[in-house]
Amino acid sequence: MESNGTPAYTFLDRLHCKLFKVELVVQRGLILIAVSSSREAESFKEQGNAYYAKKDYNEAYNYYTKAIDACPNNASYYGNRAATLMMLGKFREALGDAQQSVRLDDTFVRGHLREGKCHLSLGNAMAASRCFQRVLELDHTNPQAQQELKNASAVLEYERIAEIDFEKRDFRKVVFCMDRALEFAPACHRFKILKAECLALLGRYPEAQSVASDILRMDSTNADALYVRGLCLYYEDCIEKAVQFFVQALRMAPDHEKACLACRNAKALKAKKEDGNKAFKEGNYKLAYELYTEALGIDPNNIKTNAKLYCNRGTVNSKLRKLEEAIDDCTNAIKLDDTYIKAYLRRAQCYMDTEQYEDAVRDYEKVYQTEKTKEHKQFLKNAQVELKKSKRKDYYKILGVDKNASEDEIKKAYRKRALMHHPDRHSGASAEIQKEEEKKFKEVGEAFTILSDPKKKARYDSGQDLEEDGMNMADFDANNIFKAFFGGPGGFSFEEHKVSELQLGSSQVIKPKSIQNESRRRSMWCLEMLVCVMSTV
Repeated sequence: MESNGTPAYTFLDRLHCKLFKVELVVQRGLILIAVSSSREAESFKEQGNAYYAKKDYNEAYNYYTKAIDACPNNASYYGNRAATLMMLGKFREALGDAQQSVRLDDTFVRGHLREGKCHLSLGNAMAASRCFQRVLELDHTNPQAQQELKNASAVLEYERIAEIDFEKRDFRKVVFCMDRALEFAPACHRFKILKAECLALLGRYPEAQSVASDILRMDSTNADALYVRGLCLYYEDCIEKAVQFFVQALRMAPDHEKACLACRNAKALKAKKEDGNKAFKEGNYKLAYELYTEALGIDPNNIKTNAKLYCNRGTVNSKLRKLEEAIDDCTNAIKLDDTYIKAYLRRAQCYMDTEQYEDAVRDYEKVYQTEKTKEHKQFLKNAQVELKKSKRKDYYKILGVDKNASEDEIKKAYRKRALMHHPDRHSGASAEIQKEEEKKFKEVGEAFTILSDPKKKARYDSGQDLEEDGMNMADFDANNIFKAFFGGPGGFSFEEHKVSELQLGSSQVIKPKSIQNESRRRSMWCLEMLVCVMSTV
């Protein structure tokens, strides 16, 4: 005790009392602050709800964020912000908020639903199924959870079918499955990449590029999207640019097998094609053929490049005069790319060289319909003229001479063929044979009339006669041509001068079997004519 009789602990009691009062004040203050924060958070939430109802999701997001900052342990605030992010298409960020909401309150049904929706939208169907099953544990009659569970099962089935069809190279079916899956999983990059890859393999490059570019705008480091972008360029024969994308994809993912294989194929294809072009320019056609053939074996999926390789090899075959093989190569090029004008032109020229004029006209018509140039119009006109010429009488063939035959060769050919087919020579044959030989005799005379006249021959060779409705042979008489050519008075008759034994050789004599009573002059003329004919056979 102190000297005045006051207990010694009174001072401490007073101190404790003061501290207790301070603590009460602090607690009351904290409660007031908490109440104030809660009210403020609710106010922010209500404002967020109002903007959400107006579909102003950016403002709604801002107010839900303020509500969370004011009261960070409220599950519904995270749930609301997750819903807003989902409406903005930001499913990955929304997933984080939804997961936080159920961590704060595991019985928060809407939180589990939103988490499942985010998983499903991102293509994680298994994780989504677990979330929806949790909802059904909390509310076994929840219709939304029941439907979403079916949707998740459908996505899993589409994935399964697509994987099988990709192995079968049924790329159209894969695209179909991915389109269906993306209806439930619109933010799944994996599904989009698979669809884009199949579109590229189907030759639908603009669509594939669009999908890949959309992903790269959101994620420039996405190795799969870089690979697909390169694949499109590769299949469009932009090989150098394609290699750049493949290399970039491998930087992002060094173990990316598809990018590695595509990069290797692209480099090999580029090298082989360039080597083939070099050999062709140097005139080494055999080597060029081998190199183009090797290049064609690198990647059968590269349609545009392979079309060019087939066309190049067709050009090589045409240089080697293997025209049918050249036609086959050009046909293969056109099968791969039916818009490839160069292949049509090359094949048409080969058809012209092999006198397949109808096919040539068809190809030139296709070219002219696609590109209406003066040059293509002239190609078509030339082919049409040759086609008409091929359907008229071939005077060179009738006389048995080529197109470069000299005047003397034409005369000798006429002399031989005229005697061969003269009607009198076949007077003892059947009526059918006589008629056929008479026709040939007239054709021989007609051919000689045209080819022995330089002007008529020139018009015939150029096809000008076709434009002028022929050579006007209406007044033509084969017998007059025959008599004029051989110069005999009144001609001669095989009936009157039958010859049974004709032996070749300059020292042998032609002996008549029977000579009727005629003038000596007529008989001598006939013998001279026959000797002349036999000397030219």
